[in-house]
Amino acid sequence: MPKVALYDVSGAQIGELELNDNIFGIEPNEAVLYDFVKMQLANKRVGTASTKTRAEVRGGGKKPWRQKGTGRARVGSSRNPVWKGGGITFGPKPRDYSYKLPKKVRRLAMKSALSSKVIDNSIVVLDQLMMDEPKTQDFIRILDSLNIENGTLVVTADGSTNVSKSARNIPGVKPLKVESINVYDLLKYDTLLITRDAVARIEEVFA
Repeated sequence: MPKVALYDVSGAQIGELELNDNIFGIEPNEAVLYDFVKMQLANKRVGTASTKTRAEVRGGGKKPWRQKGTGRARVGSSRNPVWKGGGITFGPKPRDYSYKLPKKVRRLAMKSALSSKVIDNSIVVLDQLMMDEPKTQDFIRILDSLNIENGTLVVTADGSTNVSKSARNIPGVKPLKVESINVYDLLKYDTLLITRDAVARIEEVFA
């Protein structure tokens, strides 16, 4: 069963926390992680790109010249795709790119992402994270005391407004409620800063 250090906001280690081996101690499945990130990015696509066919382009109602006798190629509309100003053949239309992976695959992807953080020693667990008021400088001091320099995903159980407002203005830092934790953000950010309550919530859901 993996163990990680437990810190307070001053950066002092106050103990150790045992993590659930079935969630934080599995061998990461890279193929599943790839499939999940691909799905998550596809689901974010707006899919509003649109072009007009020859039926939708304005004009072109009159036949440009008679069918025979001119020596030129026959043509029925000045808005056919061959002409300048004509419609687009097989152009994009608004569509939905989203799809879903099976539930077991989604759960395995989350466990793989969490386990990879433990393997890379990129998870920092706080006993609690509370702020009396939203103040960015105070949150920066917390990160400095924990020696966190790179991009950080901050996950809390209660989604404190003060914590969120204090962290969201810092470049490379993203605050999240534990219910919103996802594979893409876990892989995108170098360090996972998470509270003990949030760890317990994750273990409750995925155990």
